[in-house]
Amino acid sequence: MELGDSSAVIPDSFMGYRSDDITMQMSMILDQIRAPLIVPVLRLAVYICLTMSVMLFVERVYMGIVISLVKLFGRKPEKRFKWEPMKDDIELGNSVYPMVLVQIPMYNEREVYQLSIGAACGLSWPSDRIIIQVLDDSTDPTIKDLVEMECSRWASKGVNIKYEIRDNRNGYKAGALKEGMKKSYVKSCDYVAIFDADFQPEPDYLWKTVPFLLHNPKLALVQARWKFVNSDECLMTRMQEMSLDYHFTVEQEVGSSTYAFFGFNGTAGIWRISALNEAGGWKDRTTVEDMDLAVRASLKGWKFLYLGSLKVKNELPSTFKAYRYQQHRWSCGPANLFRKMAFEIMTNKNVTLWKKVHVIYSFFVVRKIVAHIVTFIFYCVVLPATVLVPEVTVPKWGAVYIPSIITLLNAVGTPRSLHLMVFWILFENVMSLHRTKATFIGLLEGGRVNEWIVTEKLGDLKAKSATKAPKKLRFRFGDRIHVLELGVGMYLFSVGCYDALFGKNHYYLYLFAQAIAFFIAGCGQIGTIVPSY
Repeated sequence: MELGDSSAVIPDSFMGYRSDDITMQMSMILDQIRAPLIVPVLRLAVYICLTMSVMLFVERVYMGIVISLVKLFGRKPEKRFKWEPMKDDIELGNSVYPMVLVQIPMYNEREVYQLSIGAACGLSWPSDRIIIQVLDDSTDPTIKDLVEMECSRWASKGVNIKYEIRDNRNGYKAGALKEGMKKSYVKSCDYVAIFDADFQPEPDYLWKTVPFLLHNPKLALVQARWKFVNSDECLMTRMQEMSLDYHFTVEQEVGSSTYAFFGFNGTAGIWRISALNEAGGWKDRTTVEDMDLAVRASLKGWKFLYLGSLKVKNELPSTFKAYRYQQHRWSCGPANLFRKMAFEIMTNKNVTLWKKVHVIYSFFVVRKIVAHIVTFIFYCVVLPATVLVPEVTVPKWGAVYIPSIITLLNAVGTPRSLHLMVFWILFENVMSLHRTKATFIGLLEGGRVNEWIVTEKLGDLKAKSATKAPKKLRFRFGDRIHVLELGVGMYLFSVGCYDALFGKNHYYLYLFAQAIAFFIAGCGQIGTIVPSY
């Protein structure tokens, strides 16, 4: 065989074209594998995505029905659990009040350490029945000195405050909380309230939560709702508020009202220490130590209560970079915890079959895995791909009706932001790429599975804006450009152009809008370049 004989290596169907016409050859290759490979694979992908969409739809409708019944019949926490206000006892004095430990874990929190310590020290409770424990893992000596000085300042006012440090950061937040619980003075405490460094509880927080734990021996946790102090800062914080408000208004309320399960949010909650210890204490095997503890306590038969009426102020991430790190942790951690605990949950003999199904299917599979994957794979990959392969169609109920209903059900959490629904859809689709990647890292225990980067906090923004001149934004290529988002944006834009010129699906307006959102995210600017509405 002669080396120049191209017919031996190139199919006859290609011989009519010039050898340098790569585009034409690729087109013919795609045409040849289209029917036997691309079409069946895409149809299978559509089927799987539609199945996941139905799973998510049923879950959303179920929670919508439950929350409607809760609101209709007014099943308030005081009706489901015994609650009586604390009363003074002349004979027993302050000993009638349980001993409460308040833990504040922090790491280089220059902007918010005064706010959090001040709020904790301002809690209304007998001074000899409360201990404030500041767990400082800061690596910046200047910040450590500032935090220690703040603790000393409050101690001089008669507050029982302890400043605790470690010589390492093993286990990150879980490790700090675990070390804090080992202190000798903690043995006298009955309950432990936990507040992250940017959380500011109101003075009456303990008066509203402790009575539930005191009068209900099987109650392990009382979780308060988060109130965002900077939700109106920019469009990105408004989008975050919409997502988190649904979590607190619906998901947490439904889990609490049905006695099923809801996860501890890691902060703004108060635990019964005996329940915490029985569940095995804090573990650092994942980046969601709070959820880990809640699942283990639930499997021991302990009950949780969510108080939606009790709100604790805190701060949303103000930069896209900080938000990406937070969402990686919040998406990767639950998936990794599911991998580690699925068998343990299934074989547990202390809880009912209903609770097992709820935790495994509803809480983990649908909300923590399917919700992320279907949002990105279906709406950003598979649905656009059907534009290029017209042989594969998506039924209107799957492409339009189900997504619309899910979106409207999500909007009930933040009715004031209904006019921003289109922006929220685009924003969530963009973030679904990051969450899907993190979910697979958690399920497969990839390289970043235990990555923990503390979310940057900015503190009292109003006070700072009044006293300081605004800083000029500096563009740093390495920090701002995200190639994956830009790549997806190019894919959506190309498909949109094809649909506008040759397609029959007429998705091009959606594709162009979503492509622009991905381009903005790829430049690291999503939400922060648009003021709040």
